[in-house]
Amino acid sequence: MGLWSWLGRRKPAKGADDADRVMSDQPKEQEPLTPEQLSELKDAWTELTEAAKESAVTSFHACSRGGRPWQEDPASVRSMAAMLRSFSKEDAATEGLPPA
Repeated sequence: MGLWSWLGRRKPAKGADDADRVMSDQPKEQEPLTPEQLSELKDAWTELTEAAKESAVTSFHACSRGGRPWQEDPASVRSMAAMLRSFSKEDAATEGLPPA
């Protein structure tokens, strides 16, 4: 039994081309944020900026889940700020040094 047989290879539906399938995988356009949401997002970014300045972290990378970019979700931005606060400069200064 070959791999293609095992995977249950199917023929593409009639009239379906690659462009239709690619377009369906794209995220749907998001609703614009309300002024209250924008204000909350701005406050969350202020918290993240302050946490980044206080931490030993020099850079980070985050990915989005749930269809909305993490950068546009105040709860996600605040979670990143909380994570950065957990990496203090004092802890980083002693990390990597051999025990005395």
